Amino acid sequence: MSIKVFIDGAAGTTGLQIRERMAREPHFEAIQLGEADRKSPTARAQAMNACDFTILCLPDDAAREAVALAGDHVRIIDASSAHRTSPGWVYGLPELNPGQEAAIRNAARVSNPGCYPTGAIVLMRPLVDAGLLPASHAANVFAISGYSGAGAGMIRSYEAAHEAGEDIAPMRGYALGLKHKHQPEMRQYSGLTVTPNFMPVLGDFAQGILLYVPLHASQLARPARTTDLHEALARHYQGSAHVHVQPLFDATTTEYLRPDSLNGTNDINLYVMADADETRYTLAAVYDNLGKGASGAAMQNLKLMAGELS
Repeated sequence: MSIKVFIDGAAGTTGLQIRERMAREPHFEAIQLGEADRKSPTARAQAMNACDFTILCLPDDAAREAVALAGDHVRIIDASSAHRTSPGWVYGLPELNPGQEAAIRNAARVSNPGCYPTGAIVLMRPLVDAGLLPASHAANVFAISGYSGAGAGMIRSYEAAHEAGEDIAPMRGYALGLKHKHQPEMRQYSGLTVTPNFMPVLGDFAQGILLYVPLHASQLARPARTTDLHEALARHYQGSAHVHVQPLFDATTTEYLRPDSLNGTNDINLYVMADADETRYTLAAVYDNLGKGASGAAMQNLKLMAGELS
């Protein structure tokens, strides 16, 4: 018997990629509405309540409205940011802590992590849990993402400009008021008590993220070396199928990190870098903003909730 999944918002970027990934999974059947019914609350409610799972790939307000259409028996994964810090919702990052995978397996409501927070959280949470980074740490997070992370409208804008041969800035910094909807999520699930200073940048490439968290030795909770930071990450993610802590970084053999090197996967690579004196460190994460940062994470959560291996 197939597991029926309704994707509400299946025509969007994340929804399309979930459908593509689901097509490779023999136990799942994607339920789709016709063009005339996609925006009908009645048709959507019927589809939700006839399925085992619903995945919401909608704007935040629409996602909140959609939840009200589903009966209590419908298990929901919300790919928007509407419920990421809401009570009653389980945060859909299985690698967060030892009990998170079980919590997701048993949950009725799961909120998919945001693309940027995924990298920041998987880098900082193990260090907070290990007592290396104080919860009161005022983190700085810098990230560059492919323009697909900004949604369908931005994708159309970039593609139209490329087709017309227009000159586009190679990078566009935004959220210049230092307020971004991902910051509360970063703070809460990194285990921090202070809102991180977040500096996002869109690059003139379609897909992938490179995210940095710089640290100074004086900011650590106790004296530590590069190996201590690396070991804390390696221990936290030991046996993980998707989070991979790379060997200690050697700047003499690696010239640069590419944000698109894991595109099409649900993997994330983590790096620990340090200066020669080990007084300054940089933590780095590379992953696909549409993979581990969106559709890949949704499929990982769906498989866990359905009782399969992720």
